[in-house]
Amino acid sequence: MKEEDFLAVKRVDHIGVVVKDLEKSIAFYQDVLDLKLKARITHTNGVIELAFLGYEESDETEIELIQGYSDTLPSEATIHHFAITVDDIEEEYARIKSLDNTELIDEEIVTLPNGYRYFYVYGPEKEWIEFFQR
Repeated sequence: MKEEDFLAVKRVDHIGVVVKDLEKSIAFYQDVLDLKLKARITHTNGVIELAFLGYEESDETEIELIQGYSDTLPSEATIHHFAITVDDIEEEYARIKSLDNTELIDEEIVTLPNGYRYFYVYGPEKEWIEFFQR
């Protein structure tokens, strides 16, 4: 493989967990796991609520709680995706689009109200992988 075929990865950015009750989940992660609420936003679609929690180190992997994605959740926890931090989201989007063995989920890069940008691809078992730039 050529060097340009490889991802310029910094780290795993966050793990997205779909929840039914965002308030209850935030309280649990804060009270039981001692995580701190670092950001809370409404997605640009106006429906999905997001909360990012962590231990306050700048380069840590965070937990993203997601409410409103689906109202048909099982009783078990649902991991929605994991996210890889990239330096240049547009460059990574172009690189992924050029690969024959990768299926994009998003037709374009999404920008959230806080300026974070992302897109998703399917893994080989249809797991969701997010490319994410803060």
